[in-house]
Amino acid sequence: MHSGKIAVIGDKDLILAFKAIGMEVFSATNAEDAEKLVKKLAKDYAIIYITEDLAQQIDQLLMKYKTKAYPAIIPIPSSQGSTGYGIQGIKKDVERAIGTDILFNKEN
Repeated sequence: MHSGKIAVIGDKDLILAFKAIGMEVFSATNAEDAEKLVKKLAKDYAIIYITEDLAQQIDQLLMKYKTKAYPAIIPIPSSQGSTGYGIQGIKKDVERAIGTDILFNKEN
């Protein structure tokens, strides 16, 4: 059972800001650390924010969680900025749901 807790996975510079507002934070610097954390946290957290750079590196694992109700795993920009990975994921989900790109109005 998920308790509604929220976790943030990312580099130390970014997660300190989330810690300041009361979220539980976990530092990861590479794909191996991020993958272990996601697997561990998925058991107890309803929402997991993860920096885009790490999310890109463990994309295959994150795809497995997309079909489950919990946890919601949401890519966020790192302290270096956005890679575009998060918005591309949203774009793909919208296209899959409605069959067309309504966000950018472009045909593939």
